[in-house]
Amino acid sequence: MAITVRLDILLAERGLSVGEAADLIGITPANLAVLKNGRAKAIRFSTLEAICRVLQCQPGDVLEYHDS
Repeated sequence: MAITVRLDILLAERGLSVGEAADLIGITPANLAVLKNGRAKAIRFSTLEAICRVLQCQPGDVLEYHDS
């Protein structure tokens, strides 16, 4: 896949576990893990907005495009 999800890096930099971040974002730890592991097929803008709010980052910090 040409899109890489960088949630694992962002969570590590901020010292947050998946469970802690999920609570702050307002989604289940299982759904955050699906995103973190790159298995998600889609993400709602409201979820991306909540991730950026909690992690104090930009959408481009979460998602990265690689030319395949």
